[in-house]
Amino acid sequence: MTSVRVLVGTKKGAFILTGDGKRQKWKVSEPVFSGWEVYHMKGSPADPNRLYASQTSSWFGQVIQRSDDGGKTWFTPGSSPDELKTPQGWPKGESNKFVYDVSPETGKPITTHQWYDGTQHPWEFKRVWHVEPSLHDPNMVYAGVEDAALFRSTDGGKSWHEIASLRGHGTGPKWSPGAGGMGLHTIVLDPKNPNRMYIAISAAGAFRTDDGGKTWKAINRGLKNPYLPEVAPEVGFCVHRLAFHPSKPDVVFMQLHQGGGVYRTDNAGDDWQEVNGNLPTDFGFPIDVHAHEPGTIYNIPMDPHMRVPPEGKLRVYRSKSGGNEWEPLGKGLPDQDCYINVLRDAMSIDSLDPCGIYFGTTGGQVYCSADSGDSWHPIVRDLPGVLSVEVQTLK
Repeated sequence: MTSVRVLVGTKKGAFILTGDGKRQKWKVSEPVFSGWEVYHMKGSPADPNRLYASQTSSWFGQVIQRSDDGGKTWFTPGSSPDELKTPQGWPKGESNKFVYDVSPETGKPITTHQWYDGTQHPWEFKRVWHVEPSLHDPNMVYAGVEDAALFRSTDGGKSWHEIASLRGHGTGPKWSPGAGGMGLHTIVLDPKNPNRMYIAISAAGAFRTDDGGKTWKAINRGLKNPYLPEVAPEVGFCVHRLAFHPSKPDVVFMQLHQGGGVYRTDNAGDDWQEVNGNLPTDFGFPIDVHAHEPGTIYNIPMDPHMRVPPEGKLRVYRSKSGGNEWEPLGKGLPDQDCYINVLRDAMSIDSLDPCGIYFGTTGGQVYCSADSGDSWHPIVRDLPGVLSVEVQTLK
């Protein structure tokens, strides 16, 4: 029997929500990694029971966790329990160390990046923002980290190695952090071309590789940023999210920061055009694509100053034309006095028919639509603030 598994990362742990094929009956798990921020948690398309999670603490550090049984049990690949404790018995983030690459000629860091005041600053690892399992190999997984870099593991998370060609591609010294830090937060793998990958960085922009990560191209032409002195720089854009439909990986949708909004490219990012249309604001974080309709996209606009729903009305907007023409979807959602936010990784879509849409809020609610957005109901209301939502369709 078909079912769905919703993986929810929050500010105080992770939760697994299990629902039937009708998406009406739900079981909410006990918290996992209680008290830790779980920035992102995602399952392998090649093995649905293989899950990866990024567990982070400003006090104890960063730990990558793995489950091989659908989240029933977890372990830290590459580290023993003793290695994860200080002499005083406190936990520490020592598993799966992320070490930035250096120049083979000099042994020194390959580049610096721009700091808030315009000076150059060394790269400093802080946390993993996003984990992206390979489409075909459960032991291969990518990690997007802060300070922005792309890492890959080929042994199920036991060891990690930087794909240093991204930082060293030439524009690294011009990358700068956004308000939340300089994170590589989006990794999108092309199912039709194993050598192609898209990534996005706040606040550098979007990049694409067509040769498996050997070389990279900045793909920001056509984007707007009213905060920059240059009209059309190569990098310097606070991209919030990228998404495409697997059947049309050259057609990519983007949510950009305020002053930009929703964009679309029909040529794999070589050129972008704004498709905000009748959206109430141009600010938001997540964007996603219908499971069976490549031209149907979903967006959750926010007031750009308070970062809450405009007029206190929570709405998901849907475009069935690939942008410009949008309709608000609010049946079952709060109609007044709603002042939450929906973060970039907190929206996901299952592959059932009709497809289910899921999103989590900073107020701890996780909403589901079992009819492609026409109506909504809360799966759970009282979790810690939601950082990420990913769904698995299980058969």
